[in-house]
Amino acid sequence: MNKTDWRLQGQESYLQGKTFIMKKYSGKPTWDHDHCEFCCAKISSNAEDINEAYTTEDNKHWICKRCFEDFANLIR
Repeated sequence: MNKTDWRLQGQESYLQGKTFIMKKYSGKPTWDHDHCEFCCAKISSNAEDINEAYTTEDNKHWICKRCFEDFANLIR
């Protein structure tokens, strides 16, 4: 992981210490998708999008598998 990676925009400040679980995306009452906190990839239940990702226990923050693997050491 490179500290100059374009995906790093200070997310560790609000993600550090959170518990993440891998989960299939099922939407929320007010919208049907989220975006990866790092790369902005679309996460939804649509076939063309990422359908499973890491999320906080409250489903507020989502991280795609690639970004989670790349930045896990910053948020743990």
